Amino acid sequence: MLVQLSIRPCFHYTIPMNQHIRDLAKILASNPPRVVFPEGNNHIIQQAARALEESGAVQPVLLDGEEDAISRGATMLTSGEADVMVAGIDHPTKDVLRAGLKIVGLAPDVRYASSFFVIDVPQFQGGEQGLLLFADCGMNIQPNAEQLAAIAMSSADSAASLGWQPRVAMLSYSTKGSAGGDSVELVTQALQLVKTGRPDILIDGELQLDAAIVPAIGQKKSPSSPVAGRANVLIFPDLDSGNIAYKLAEHLASGHAYGPILQGFARPISDLSRGSSVDDVIGATLITAGMARTS
Repeated sequence: MLVQLSIRPCFHYTIPMNQHIRDLAKILASNPPRVVFPEGNNHIIQQAARALEESGAVQPVLLDGEEDAISRGATMLTSGEADVMVAGIDHPTKDVLRAGLKIVGLAPDVRYASSFFVIDVPQFQGGEQGLLLFADCGMNIQPNAEQLAAIAMSSADSAASLGWQPRVAMLSYSTKGSAGGDSVELVTQALQLVKTGRPDILIDGELQLDAAIVPAIGQKKSPSSPVAGRANVLIFPDLDSGNIAYKLAEHLASGHAYGPILQGFARPISDLSRGSSVDDVIGATLITAGMARTS
């Protein structure tokens, strides 16, 4: 059952985000994708959907939030009734993933699904107009080299779908052999897999975080790197580091983390945090909808 957008926000929401995301909203408005929200009975979803509808960026379709709503939303993706699904505010991640894997399926040539956040930290001048893509922060606990390479490749494709020119850094506690260890070796193995399988991706590693995003440090630690100091896509070696990093950006740097957004699926899907605010839902929806332009 569909839900009518009958509940208006108690105050007017705009698109209060990074300029790049506002520009994306304008691009989407020229051909707004249909976004299905399975949990359309949730008041936060209703407020976000109202703001998005008024912006003209997307066409919201709200379901009733019943037990099978996630599956019904996924089915709408495969039947062509919707272009994007934004779910998870009232359901655990496993429910969204199950529907994605069983109903939507993976994209061609993709073996592993993963997830990413788009991070917006005030005053940060690097990345992509102040934005960074963090992966994987929500799915793969301890990826092996093949899985880590797949995460990097999917993340580069996700960034490109948003209009970025991906510059991918494979992160570590080491920069170009400054330290050793099994995890460093795993990152370098993953890097070589990406370079072999996707030579079109601009990628380097292993790089420490500061060497990846601070130009002066990148130039000092890895002067010959095509990515150091100017990365906009950060690939973390495991779920611990990725999850901790995005929450540090949120809570210590007053950043916004939009996501998690699933990647590697045949259609764009966002798995919202159950603590999402209206702004979080708006941002995640716009980013996920941006991916629909190339899916």
